[in-house]
Amino acid sequence: MKTAITEMFGIEHPIIQGGMHYVGFAELASAVSNAGGLGIITGLTQKTPELLAKEIARCHQMTDKPFAVNLTFLPAFSAPPYPEYIRAIVEGGIKIVETAGRSPEAYMPVLKAAGIKVIHKCTSVRHSLKAEKIGCDAVSVDGFECGGHPGEDDMPNMILLPRAAEELKIPFVASGGMADARSLVAALAMGASGINMGTRFIATKEAPVHENVKRALVAASELDTRLIMRAIRNTERVLKNAGVERLLEIEREKGRSLKIEDIHDQVAGVYPKVMIDGDMEAGAWSCGMVAGLIHDIPSVKELIERIMSEADRIIRGRLMGFLDGSSVKRPIRAAAS
Repeated sequence: MKTAITEMFGIEHPIIQGGMHYVGFAELASAVSNAGGLGIITGLTQKTPELLAKEIARCHQMTDKPFAVNLTFLPAFSAPPYPEYIRAIVEGGIKIVETAGRSPEAYMPVLKAAGIKVIHKCTSVRHSLKAEKIGCDAVSVDGFECGGHPGEDDMPNMILLPRAAEELKIPFVASGGMADARSLVAALAMGASGINMGTRFIATKEAPVHENVKRALVAASELDTRLIMRAIRNTERVLKNAGVERLLEIEREKGRSLKIEDIHDQVAGVYPKVMIDGDMEAGAWSCGMVAGLIHDIPSVKELIERIMSEADRIIRGRLMGFLDGSSVKRPIRAAAS
């Protein structure tokens, strides 16, 4: 399958692995790239630029295919040394960067000077247009269904994706709710040139996280995520657990007076406890509603090949069948998600 995204990034399939904290290591990124998608190393999971440089080198040893680095620009009292991280990216020969969080505008000149393609994650059409204006090559459009930070507009992809298609001149991929061939075909129909999968890739054999995390995703339904930090306009979608329930109770008690310090213990330092130690009650970690579509733990190669083969079947069989009247009048079911 060829789309604007496969052509831009030099990949076989229009499937991108989202940058995820304490998940986006070389093991997963290389597996996705080797399977024909675009794997992504999460830059700020590496505590220093030097460690990021080592992780990039390690990934180069595991794949000769294109892979990217995610760089999230966070509001913080002491910002990470972004110029040094970017230097590690450039010197590591990376040609694709996924940016997220705040606008990457201040860093676009150095990224473009290095010949790097930039895909920015956006939760609204207005932010997508700003990304286009500042020179981003593509946009990852995040619907309200997504894990992590869905923005404050609460706009689901059934509306957001067609609106992005109406306004953008640069290509975009759909993020949030993406899990299988049905997701891919629907995203393509609404104007996207591919999909970005985060939560789905956590439940794969190569994902370097504790098995408890993978099993929790298989067991979860679409009703098992919660929205936190709405009162401070830093909304995050997370998987429910005991730590999250404590956090929500604090939010209810504090109401509009909530400050980030009030929930520090439920959000700070949680990812190592969950992803490495497998403590599923530790606190808040990002998870999309797509958990309801995850029913197994395949290898990355098996997952991507399944998505692409079933997408072909849906397009050539069911959709073309509507034109000639041959389609069976029943829903398409994924073999497993």
